[in-house]
Amino acid sequence: MAKGYRLTASTGIHKGDREYQQDQVALIAHSRVPGCVMAIVADGMGGRSGGRKASDQVMLTAKQLFERYSPDHDDAGSVLKQIVQEAHIVIKLTAISSEQEPHSTIVGFIINPSGDCHWVHAGDSRIYHFNNGRLVKRTMDHSYVQTLVDRGELTEEEANVHPQSNILMGCLGAEEDPPMDHHYIPQLKPGDVLMCCSDGVWHYFSPNELGSVLSSLAPREASEFLIEKARSRGRGGGDNMSLAIVKLEPLEG
Repeated sequence: MAKGYRLTASTGIHKGDREYQQDQVALIAHSRVPGCVMAIVADGMGGRSGGRKASDQVMLTAKQLFERYSPDHDDAGSVLKQIVQEAHIVIKLTAISSEQEPHSTIVGFIINPSGDCHWVHAGDSRIYHFNNGRLVKRTMDHSYVQTLVDRGELTEEEANVHPQSNILMGCLGAEEDPPMDHHYIPQLKPGDVLMCCSDGVWHYFSPNELGSVLSSLAPREASEFLIEKARSRGRGGGDNMSLAIVKLEPLEG
């Protein structure tokens, strides 16, 4: 692990006001490599059994491939893309035995012991990278409203309340291969925070709010606060919520 910080981390999950939990989240420390961590969020869609089967498959695939991952010999970005591709294929196969077509989003990142980080995403779950409360970068959703924002036809605020904000342009389990946006951070620094979350969380917060919460609270408290606040802002109509937070705390002294 690069000198100058220590990792603190937490996950949170809540079914919100939905009858079923179709989100899944995992934060895994590598079994053989100290300082190597993977976070994954999957938001499943497609009926009670379909959505959960899809997000379960994402988690299973991610855990299996991360277990085999070796930072010294493998490329983290390639492993994340492999997770997306393999989970997509398995989800398409499970469609045969599901009530509805199973689909899932995915966001995931791997932090290596050397302090670099790779992430990948498909769908409208997000990764945010903050440094001391300031937004450095976030993923851009593969969604209908994001294409309208990109074309200058909607603002971010209008997109959030657009009636078709839940329409995805790409995800796992669809007919077409999923989009795979990859991002690389050469070196994480003290004060950095990474959060991946489903739309049930980010929908209710501005980046400034998220940055403020993540910089001022420890990961455990931040995840509890964000879920509680999203619950109240959802006013009884909230989606499943899942998030994973990894914070790079400066070493004392």
